[in-house]
Amino acid sequence: MDAIEKNLLKEVAELDALPVGAYNIRANGGLAGRNTTANIDIVTKTDKPGIDIFIKPGTKNESVHIPVIISRTGLKDLVYNDFHIGADCDVTIIAGCGIHNCGGGDAQHDGIHTFWLDKNARLRYVEKHYGEGDGRGKQVMNPTTIVHLGEGAHMEMETTQISGIDDTIRKTGGDLAAGASLVVHEKIMTTGDQKAVTDFNVDLNGDGCSANVVSRSVAKDTSVQEFISRINGNCACAGHTECDAIIMDHAKVLASPQLTANHIDASLIHEAAIGKIAGEQLIKLMTLGLTEQQAEEQIVNGFLK
Repeated sequence: MDAIEKNLLKEVAELDALPVGAYNIRANGGLAGRNTTANIDIVTKTDKPGIDIFIKPGTKNESVHIPVIISRTGLKDLVYNDFHIGADCDVTIIAGCGIHNCGGGDAQHDGIHTFWLDKNARLRYVEKHYGEGDGRGKQVMNPTTIVHLGEGAHMEMETTQISGIDDTIRKTGGDLAAGASLVVHEKIMTTGDQKAVTDFNVDLNGDGCSANVVSRSVAKDTSVQEFISRINGNCACAGHTECDAIIMDHAKVLASPQLTANHIDASLIHEAAIGKIAGEQLIKLMTLGLTEQQAEEQIVNGFLK
Protein backbone atom coordinates (compact mmCIF):
# COMPACT_ATOMS: atom_id res chain seq x y z
CA MET A 1 0.00 0.00 0.00
CA ASP A 2 1.11 3.56 -0.68
CA ALA A 3 1.00 6.41 1.85
CA ILE A 4 -2.52 7.50 0.82
CA GLU A 5 -3.96 4.02 1.27
CA LYS A 6 -2.22 3.59 4.61
CA ASN A 7 -3.69 6.87 5.83
CA LEU A 8 -7.19 5.80 4.75
CA LEU A 9 -6.76 2.54 6.62
CA LYS A 10 -5.80 4.43 9.76
CA GLU A 11 -8.76 6.81 9.44
CA VAL A 12 -11.45 4.15 9.05
CA ALA A 13 -10.05 1.29 11.13
CA GLU A 14 -7.37 2.91 13.34
CA LEU A 15 -4.78 0.54 11.92
CA ASP A 16 -1.10 1.44 11.61
CA ALA A 17 -0.22 -2.14 10.71
CA LEU A 18 -1.99 -5.40 9.93
CA PRO A 19 -4.34 -6.29 12.80
CA VAL A 20 -4.06 -9.28 15.07
CA GLY A 21 -6.65 -11.94 14.32
CA ALA A 22 -8.97 -12.25 11.36
CA TYR A 23 -9.12 -9.54 8.70
CA ASN A 24 -10.08 -8.84 5.11
CA ILE A 25 -8.78 -5.66 3.47
CA ARG A 26 -10.36 -4.52 0.22
CA ALA A 27 -8.57 -1.86 -1.85
CA ASN A 28 -9.82 -0.37 -5.13
CA GLY A 29 -12.23 -3.21 -5.75
CA GLY A 30 -9.85 -6.10 -5.04
CA LEU A 31 -8.45 -8.15 -2.20
CA ALA A 32 -5.42 -6.52 -0.55
CA GLY A 33 -4.97 -8.85 2.41
CA ARG A 34 -6.70 -11.58 4.40
CA ASN A 35 -6.16 -13.67 7.49
CA THR A 36 -8.37 -16.27 9.16
CA THR A 37 -8.21 -17.96 12.55
CA ALA A 38 -9.28 -21.27 14.03
CA ASN A 39 -12.65 -19.79 14.96
CA ILE A 40 -13.21 -17.25 12.18
CA ASP A 41 -13.27 -18.13 8.49
CA ILE A 42 -13.54 -15.67 5.59
CA VAL A 43 -14.63 -16.98 2.20
CA THR A 44 -14.84 -15.10 -1.12
CA LYS A 45 -18.28 -15.28 -2.73
CA THR A 46 -18.47 -16.98 -6.10
CA ASP A 47 -21.80 -15.56 -7.34
CA LYS A 48 -21.26 -11.83 -6.61
CA PRO A 49 -18.62 -9.52 -5.16
CA GLY A 50 -18.10 -9.82 -1.43
CA ILE A 51 -17.31 -12.26 1.35
CA ASP A 52 -18.93 -14.65 3.81
CA ILE A 53 -17.63 -14.55 7.38
CA PHE A 54 -18.31 -17.56 9.60
CA ILE A 55 -17.72 -17.32 13.35
CA LYS A 56 -17.91 -20.60 15.26
CA PRO A 57 -20.35 -20.97 18.17
CA GLY A 58 -18.86 -20.04 21.53
CA THR A 59 -16.12 -17.78 20.10
CA LYS A 60 -15.32 -15.01 22.56
CA ASN A 61 -12.99 -12.00 22.74
CA GLU A 62 -12.00 -12.16 19.08
CA SER A 63 -12.30 -9.50 16.40
CA VAL A 64 -12.60 -9.17 12.63
CA HIS A 65 -11.39 -6.14 10.64
CA ILE A 66 -12.96 -5.64 7.19
CA PRO A 67 -11.99 -2.15 5.96
CA VAL A 68 -12.50 -0.91 2.39
CA ILE A 69 -10.33 1.80 0.83
CA ILE A 70 -10.63 3.53 -2.54
CA SER A 71 -8.00 5.83 -4.04
CA ARG A 72 -8.98 5.70 -7.74
CA THR A 73 -11.24 8.35 -9.18
CA GLY A 74 -14.22 7.07 -11.15
CA LEU A 75 -14.30 3.71 -9.36
CA LYS A 76 -17.70 2.36 -8.29
CA ASP A 77 -17.35 -0.50 -5.85
CA LEU A 78 -20.20 -2.79 -4.73
CA VAL A 79 -19.87 -5.61 -2.20
CA TYR A 80 -22.20 -8.06 -0.46
CA ASN A 81 -20.80 -9.19 2.88
CA ASP A 82 -22.65 -11.79 4.98
CA PHE A 83 -21.81 -12.46 8.62
CA HIS A 84 -22.80 -15.71 10.32
CA ILE A 85 -22.35 -15.38 14.10
CA GLY A 86 -22.68 -18.67 15.98
CA ALA A 87 -24.55 -19.22 19.23
CA ASP A 88 -23.03 -17.86 22.47
CA CYS A 89 -20.37 -15.80 20.66
CA ASP A 90 -19.06 -12.48 21.99
CA VAL A 91 -17.07 -10.77 19.23
CA THR A 92 -16.27 -7.42 17.60
CA ILE A 93 -16.37 -6.56 13.89
CA ILE A 94 -14.67 -3.36 12.74
CA ALA A 95 -15.64 -2.21 9.27
CA GLY A 96 -15.51 1.16 7.51
CA CYS A 97 -14.68 2.71 4.18
CA GLY A 98 -12.29 5.48 3.22
CA ILE A 99 -12.20 7.28 -0.14
CA HIS A 100 -9.41 9.53 -1.47
CA ASN A 101 -10.57 11.21 -4.67
CA CYS A 102 -8.38 13.76 -6.44
CA GLY A 103 -9.80 13.28 -9.92
CA GLY A 104 -12.75 14.42 -11.99
CA GLY A 105 -14.94 11.34 -11.63
CA ASP A 106 -17.03 10.24 -8.67
CA ALA A 107 -15.66 7.52 -6.40
CA GLN A 108 -18.36 5.35 -4.84
CA HIS A 109 -18.66 2.43 -2.45
CA ASP A 110 -21.92 0.59 -1.79
CA GLY A 111 -21.77 -2.09 0.88
CA ILE A 112 -24.64 -4.46 1.68
CA HIS A 113 -23.90 -6.14 5.01
CA THR A 114 -26.22 -8.85 6.32
CA PHE A 115 -25.88 -10.29 9.83
CA TRP A 116 -27.31 -13.51 11.23
CA LEU A 117 -26.84 -13.85 14.99
CA ASP A 118 -27.72 -17.20 16.51
CA LYS A 119 -29.12 -17.75 19.99
CA ASN A 120 -27.48 -15.64 22.74
CA ALA A 121 -24.76 -14.34 20.42
CA ARG A 122 -23.31 -10.90 21.19
CA LEU A 123 -21.75 -8.58 18.61
CA ARG A 124 -20.23 -5.11 18.67
CA TYR A 125 -20.14 -3.68 15.16
CA VAL A 126 -18.14 -0.50 14.43
CA GLU A 127 -18.38 1.27 11.07
CA LYS A 128 -16.69 4.54 10.12
CA HIS A 129 -16.92 6.40 6.80
CA TYR A 130 -14.36 8.96 5.71
CA GLY A 131 -13.64 10.92 2.55
CA GLU A 132 -10.91 13.27 1.36
CA GLY A 133 -9.42 14.70 -1.81
CA ASP A 134 -9.39 17.95 -3.76
CA GLY A 135 -10.70 16.65 -7.08
CA ARG A 136 -13.91 17.69 -8.80
CA GLY A 137 -15.45 14.27 -8.33
CA LYS A 138 -17.58 13.33 -5.35
CA GLN A 139 -17.02 10.81 -2.58
CA VAL A 140 -20.20 8.71 -2.39
CA MET A 141 -21.09 5.95 0.09
CA ASN A 142 -24.32 4.00 0.42
CA PRO A 143 -24.13 1.48 3.27
CA THR A 144 -26.95 -1.00 3.85
CA THR A 145 -27.07 -3.07 7.03
CA ILE A 146 -29.57 -5.91 7.48
CA VAL A 147 -29.78 -7.57 10.90
CA HIS A 148 -31.44 -10.84 11.88
CA LEU A 149 -31.19 -11.37 15.64
CA GLY A 150 -32.01 -14.78 17.04
CA GLU A 151 -33.41 -15.55 20.47
CA GLY A 152 -31.53 -13.67 23.19
CA ALA A 153 -28.99 -12.20 20.76
CA HIS A 154 -27.55 -8.72 21.28
CA MET A 155 -26.00 -6.38 18.71
CA GLU A 156 -24.54 -2.93 19.28
CA MET A 157 -23.82 -0.77 16.24
CA GLU A 158 -21.59 2.31 16.29
CA THR A 159 -21.63 4.20 12.98
CA THR A 160 -19.71 7.39 12.31
CA GLN A 161 -19.51 9.75 9.34
CA ILE A 162 -17.75 12.96 10.28
CA SER A 163 -15.79 14.11 7.25
CA GLY A 164 -15.69 14.25 3.49
CA ILE A 165 -18.68 12.23 2.24
CA ASP A 166 -20.60 14.21 -0.37
CA ASP A 167 -23.67 11.99 -0.74
CA THR A 168 -24.85 9.06 1.32
CA ILE A 169 -27.97 6.97 1.82
CA ARG A 170 -27.55 4.92 4.99
CA LYS A 171 -30.10 2.11 5.36
CA THR A 172 -30.46 -0.16 8.37
CA GLY A 173 -33.16 -2.81 8.67
CA GLY A 174 -33.72 -5.76 10.91
CA ASP A 175 -35.92 -8.21 12.77
CA LEU A 176 -35.60 -9.37 16.37
CA ALA A 177 -36.66 -12.65 17.96
CA ALA A 178 -37.68 -13.16 21.59
CA GLY A 179 -35.36 -11.55 24.12
CA ALA A 180 -33.08 -10.05 21.46
CA SER A 181 -31.80 -6.47 21.69
CA LEU A 182 -30.43 -3.98 19.18
CA VAL A 183 -28.62 -0.76 20.12
CA VAL A 184 -27.65 1.75 17.41
CA HIS A 185 -25.53 4.87 17.94
CA GLU A 186 -25.08 7.06 14.87
CA LYS A 187 -22.92 10.19 14.51
CA ILE A 188 -22.98 12.34 11.36
CA MET A 189 -21.60 15.70 10.33
CA THR A 190 -22.20 17.31 6.94
CA THR A 191 -20.62 20.44 5.48
CA GLY A 192 -20.68 22.36 2.20
CA ASP A 193 -23.49 21.09 -0.02
CA GLN A 194 -23.28 17.50 1.21
CA LYS A 195 -26.41 15.38 1.63
CA ALA A 196 -26.99 12.53 4.09
CA VAL A 197 -30.07 10.34 4.42
CA THR A 198 -30.49 7.91 7.31
CA ASP A 199 -33.24 5.28 7.08
CA PHE A 200 -33.91 2.81 9.94
CA ASN A 201 -36.62 0.14 9.80
CA VAL A 202 -36.77 -2.41 12.61
CA ASP A 203 -39.38 -5.13 13.27
CA LEU A 204 -39.73 -6.25 16.90
CA ASN A 205 -41.18 -9.72 16.49
CA GLY A 206 -40.39 -11.70 19.67
CA ASP A 207 -41.65 -11.15 23.20
CA GLY A 208 -39.19 -9.27 25.38
CA CYS A 209 -37.08 -7.92 22.53
CA SER A 210 -35.97 -4.28 22.35
CA ALA A 211 -34.43 -1.68 20.06
CA ASN A 212 -32.76 1.61 20.97
CA VAL A 213 -31.81 3.87 18.05
CA VAL A 214 -29.99 7.14 18.78
CA SER A 215 -28.75 9.54 16.09
CA ARG A 216 -26.69 12.67 16.73
CA SER A 217 -25.84 14.95 13.85
CA VAL A 218 -24.47 18.36 12.94
CA ALA A 219 -25.41 20.08 9.67
CA LYS A 220 -23.26 23.03 8.52
CA ASP A 221 -23.12 25.42 5.54
CA THR A 222 -25.82 24.49 2.98
CA SER A 223 -25.79 20.75 3.65
CA VAL A 224 -28.99 18.70 3.97
CA GLN A 225 -29.75 15.83 6.31
CA GLU A 226 -32.80 13.58 6.53
CA PHE A 227 -33.47 11.16 9.38
CA ILE A 228 -36.17 8.51 9.00
CA SER A 229 -36.76 5.91 11.71
CA ARG A 230 -39.45 3.24 11.84
CA ILE A 231 -39.90 0.87 14.76
CA ASN A 232 -42.66 -1.71 14.41
CA GLY A 233 -43.77 -3.34 17.64
CA ASN A 234 -45.40 -6.65 16.80
CA CYS A 235 -45.34 -8.21 20.28
CA ALA A 236 -44.69 -7.41 23.95
CA CYS A 237 -41.54 -5.37 23.31
CA ALA A 238 -39.77 -2.05 23.91
CA GLY A 239 -38.58 0.44 21.30
CA HIS A 240 -36.95 3.86 21.48
CA THR A 241 -35.77 6.14 18.70
CA GLU A 242 -34.07 9.50 19.21
CA CYS A 243 -32.75 12.12 16.79
CA ASP A 244 -30.76 15.12 18.10
CA ALA A 245 -29.39 17.57 15.54
CA ILE A 246 -27.50 20.84 15.62
CA ILE A 247 -28.24 23.05 12.61
CA MET A 248 -25.82 25.81 11.57
CA ASP A 249 -25.44 28.41 8.80
CA HIS A 250 -27.96 27.69 6.00
CA ALA A 251 -28.27 23.94 6.46
CA LYS A 252 -31.50 21.91 6.47
CA VAL A 253 -32.49 18.99 8.69
CA LEU A 254 -35.59 16.79 8.39
CA ALA A 255 -36.53 14.30 11.12
CA SER A 256 -39.28 11.68 10.73
CA PRO A 257 -39.42 9.24 13.65
CA GLN A 258 -42.27 6.75 13.17
CA LEU A 259 -43.69 4.18 15.57
CA THR A 260 -46.20 1.42 14.82
CA ALA A 261 -47.71 -0.59 17.67
CA ASN A 262 -49.33 -3.78 16.47
CA HIS A 263 -49.61 -5.31 19.95
CA ILE A 264 -51.21 -4.04 23.15
CA ASP A 265 -47.96 -4.62 25.10
CA ALA A 266 -45.67 -2.83 22.64
CA SER A 267 -44.02 0.08 24.49
CA LEU A 268 -42.60 2.54 21.97
CA ILE A 269 -41.10 6.03 22.42
CA HIS A 270 -39.69 8.56 19.96
CA GLU A 271 -37.84 11.85 20.46
CA ALA A 272 -36.60 14.44 17.99
CA ALA A 273 -34.82 17.72 18.67
CA ILE A 274 -33.32 20.14 16.13
CA GLY A 275 -31.81 23.47 17.07
CA LYS A 276 -28.92 25.86 16.85
CA ILE A 277 -26.07 26.21 19.33
CA ALA A 278 -27.30 28.18 22.32
CA GLY A 279 -25.81 31.65 22.64
CA GLU A 280 -25.19 31.12 26.35
CA GLN A 281 -22.93 28.17 25.57
CA LEU A 282 -20.85 30.25 23.16
CA ILE A 283 -20.58 33.15 25.57
CA LYS A 284 -19.49 30.92 28.43
CA LEU A 285 -16.66 29.40 26.40
CA MET A 286 -15.64 32.73 24.92
CA THR A 287 -15.25 34.18 28.43
CA LEU A 288 -12.65 31.46 28.96
CA GLY A 289 -10.57 32.86 26.11
CA LEU A 290 -11.85 30.95 23.07
CA THR A 291 -12.82 32.64 19.84
CA GLU A 292 -16.38 32.15 18.57
CA GLN A 293 -15.15 29.61 16.00
CA GLN A 294 -13.15 27.69 18.62
CA ALA A 295 -16.15 27.70 20.95
CA GLU A 296 -18.39 26.30 18.22
CA GLU A 297 -15.86 23.56 17.47
CA GLN A 298 -15.68 22.58 21.14
CA ILE A 299 -19.46 22.37 21.39
CA VAL A 300 -19.80 20.32 18.21
CA ASN A 301 -17.01 17.93 19.21
CA GLY A 302 -18.59 17.38 22.61
CA PHE A 303 -22.03 16.83 21.06
CA LEU A 304 -20.70 14.15 18.68
CA LYS A 305 -18.67 12.24 21.26
